[in-house]
Amino acid sequence: MHDTVVVGAGLAGLTSARILSRAGRRVRVLEASGAVGGRVRSRVLDGFTLDAGYQVLFPSYPAVKRHLDLNALDLVAIAPSAAVRRGEREDVLGDPRRDLAALPSTLTTGVLGVDDKLRVGKLALEVLTLPPHTLLAGPDETTESYLRGQGFSEAALTNFFRPFFGGIFLRRDLDTSARLFRYYFRMLIDGGAALPRAGMGAIPAQLAAGLDIQVGVRVTGLRAHGSHVTLQTSNGELDARSVIVATDPNTAAALLGQDVSRGSLGSTYLYYASERRVDDQPRLLLNAETGLINNAQWLSNVLPGRVPPGQHLLTVTVLGLPPEDDAGLDASVRRELETWYGGAAVAGLRTLAVERIPHAQYPQPPGYAATLPGHATNLPGVLLASEATSMSGIQGAMESGEKAAAILLEDLTALSRPRGG
Repeated sequence: MHDTVVVGAGLAGLTSARILSRAGRRVRVLEASGAVGGRVRSRVLDGFTLDAGYQVLFPSYPAVKRHLDLNALDLVAIAPSAAVRRGEREDVLGDPRRDLAALPSTLTTGVLGVDDKLRVGKLALEVLTLPPHTLLAGPDETTESYLRGQGFSEAALTNFFRPFFGGIFLRRDLDTSARLFRYYFRMLIDGGAALPRAGMGAIPAQLAAGLDIQVGVRVTGLRAHGSHVTLQTSNGELDARSVIVATDPNTAAALLGQDVSRGSLGSTYLYYASERRVDDQPRLLLNAETGLINNAQWLSNVLPGRVPPGQHLLTVTVLGLPPEDDAGLDASVRRELETWYGGAAVAGLRTLAVERIPHAQYPQPPGYAATLPGHATNLPGVLLASEATSMSGIQGAMESGEKAAAILLEDLTALSRPRGG
């Protein structure tokens, strides 16, 4: 009999299994799909390394620093700046402390007025005065309400905050918790964003190293007996003293017999290859105009090793799940790209893939944290490990896996660590 069986090999499940295994517990991880990582994964298509959607890592996440060897991930920093696109016009906004090349444009661009630039600096100083986890506590409001209260103009919201944080929260309405906005803003100031050179799939691969993992095994039911739990799987029955359910919310709800879902926000990604260099810009491209494209990036300008020699890779983010079929969506996105680069350049783009992710994260409106489910479940001996217990993203998933393991290990230090800490 295993001490613990972890159901699901996403970041939450892998983190809990890694902690328990290192504590000497006999742990097995069961994963229904053919690979580890959940939504954090990479694949190679026609020689191009594609992540699942447009994902980046915030190296300053506290849980990341505790459980990942960042040097081994060979991180490549994403420029702490963005290029705001309004048709053919491009304006660069950046952190002059870390991106000197962006300084002239940042100072002179009209995308943000002088007052808005000063407000960004004031906001940065404000969030730096507090421990990061305290930014997640206290009264809450929408991000839009908070930014307007800080005095930011409509142009600042439209040209920068909506597209930039739309890419993080997967919605441009800035209706997400202002507390969460401030936390992510602090993470960006502390350590920026980065990508593992080999792909985001390197993150779960590192967590999974040395663990007992069985892929392609689906868990269909759980029976709690008091002293142990029986798992019904596609490979037969398996007994464990405890079980950690670390699956997607719908699967978790079916196994636990209780609703742990927080809802879903979907997103769609289009990947384009080009044999000619269309754009030298390595920065994130923000679409300040109304349209399908929220943001895009020429990843080959950041990570040339992820593409075949002489090739270039553009990843485009479209928020939500548009009703158009893939061909129609591709045509619509191409028409928007033509306003940036012209028809001839866009005609030379080859569509590698269109990827729709129905559950990319869950909505996090003001006050959402007060209604989060805990790790305990209705089944004795069964715990929940999911970003749904914390915040949607890498920090939330790893933090939840950490807490589930801490419950089993009676690790008071980890259990007393605040959310986001």
